[in-house]
Amino acid sequence: MSSEFQQLADKVSQLARLAQGLRDENAELRRTVKSLSEQNAELNLRVDQAYDRVAGVLATLPVAEIDALDANSEEQETA
Repeated sequence: MSSEFQQLADKVSQLARLAQGLRDENAELRRTVKSLSEQNAELNLRVDQAYDRVAGVLATLPVAEIDALDANSEEQETA
C-alpha cells in the first residue's frame, strides 16, 4: 500500500512539473504573440505609408498626355 501511495505521489509530482512547464510555455507564447503583433502593426503602418507614397507619385504622372493619346487614337479610328 505504501508503494501505491508513492506511485501516486510520483504521478502527482510529474503532473505538477508538467503543469508548470505548460504555464512557462504559455507565458513564452504570449510574449511571442505580443511581439509579433507589434511587428505586424509596424509593418502594416509601413505598407500604408508606402501606399500613400505610391499614390502620391501616381498623382503626379502626366495623365493629360495619356488622355491626348486616347483622343488622337479615337480621331484616327473615325477618320
